[in-house]
Amino acid sequence: MKVMQKAFKWSLLLLLPALGVGTWLGWNWWNGATSPTPNNRVTSIQVKPGTPAQQIGQQLEAAGVIRSSQAWSLWARYLQKQEPKGGFKAGNYLIAPNQPLSVVAEQIWNGKVVELSFTIPEGWSLRQMGEYFEKQGFFSAQEFLAAARKIPRNEYSWLPVNLPHLEGFLYPDTYKLNGDSVTPAIVVRQMLNQFQVVALPVYQAGKSKTDLDLLEWVTLGSIVEKEAVIPQERSRIAGVFASRLRQGMLLQTDPTVEYALNIRQTKEQPLTFAQIKVASPYNTYVFPGLPPTPIASPGIASLKAALNPEKTAYLYFVARYDGTHVFSKTLSEHTAAQVAIRKQVSAN
Repeated sequence: MKVMQKAFKWSLLLLLPALGVGTWLGWNWWNGATSPTPNNRVTSIQVKPGTPAQQIGQQLEAAGVIRSSQAWSLWARYLQKQEPKGGFKAGNYLIAPNQPLSVVAEQIWNGKVVELSFTIPEGWSLRQMGEYFEKQGFFSAQEFLAAARKIPRNEYSWLPVNLPHLEGFLYPDTYKLNGDSVTPAIVVRQMLNQFQVVALPVYQAGKSKTDLDLLEWVTLGSIVEKEAVIPQERSRIAGVFASRLRQGMLLQTDPTVEYALNIRQTKEQPLTFAQIKVASPYNTYVFPGLPPTPIASPGIASLKAALNPEKTAYLYFVARYDGTHVFSKTLSEHTAAQVAIRKQVSAN
């Protein structure tokens, strides 16, 4: 690739005088004076049929994809000289961030619409999604969070009423984006559509077996998603929470406190007594029942566990920090398990 680039560079420099462009411009062009301005966002560009090359360059420069439309024209003239029967293709293009001018030119010359994709892991919150999209260059985290606060019940009538945001209802999966555009609204609707296709039928088929409404189901599923590490424990963890809810006990689950405080505890820095007393409706150490909304996007396995929890006498569990938990039936057993695990962590 480097050999080809060097050969192309010298062939182009030899061509510059014939095109009426000075060698100084060629040298500065290759050294970055007219290279693309780094654009940290995916840019949607529509090239209409019959659009002249010069106009395409001006369009790209105005969008911040390239720094110089003059350099674009130089590339266009070179490509036309190399392929007289070729030309820039009409269509909708997604230009990935920080692409060299040459790559952008060849993309549109060859009519290659970039197919972008994104992956949202199970258990991510809206805040994590926003940070991810911003790092990927799709759009800012704030733009995504603003879109997630708009509840499109006119399109998705099954969404619970009075939702403050779409936490939990944006299904975690891998998605592909076409070349039309990349906006927070489009991404949100893709994920809502997937929830509608994958998760909603599961609830509709099993809701006769549960007292949970849709919001409560997804909320419990999100807590199970955050607590369970190994698949074998999902149903049992759901069973513990179902039993505590049935008996009117506080759920006392750490992930709800972490969500309230926007932190993540570790075995070296567990939650403090002050933190578990925070006056947030999401704090299940203080407020009874489920939190007001989900705390993350649960996958289908956790949602199924919330719908079909294991019937168990266990009322407590504590993490071993290896992905598994110690389950207990009484508070004294639970306290002993906590002490044993703390000693093991301290010893290591």
